Amino acid sequence: MSISRICNFFKCDNPEIEAMLNSENLPTDKVLAWSKLLEYDFFRIYSHHLILFAPPKAQSPKNIKENNSRRMPEFRKHLYTVEIIDFIMEQISNGEKTKLEVMRDYRIPKTTLYKWLEKYNNRKES
Repeated sequence: MSISRICNFFKCDNPEIEAMLNSENLPTDKVLAWSKLLEYDFFRIYSHHLILFAPPKAQSPKNIKENNSRRMPEFRKHLYTVEIIDFIMEQISNGEKTKLEVMRDYRIPKTTLYKWLEKYNNRKES
């Protein structure tokens, strides 16, 4: 992509674009603009990080009481994106992490991980 196109998109000159590219931090409106220009979701990187590494929400006594009064449990389905699953499967297949390390580091339930392994191996073989 030409620098002139980028400058036109941001309505600024070349040194300002270079300053953005060299900056350690960018305001979210600039990250959103770069995402649109490059047709790439830069926010997905951060949301994946939060899914994998954010601590689970602490439950207050009020939330615990409300949860106990419900008749049906709530399950968090489809929490992990395809990209996250592929990333984890790659770590296991490359030997970077063991299954136990993945379950411990990312707090992924054993049954979920083994379902992924079965599905991933079937997809890989076909």
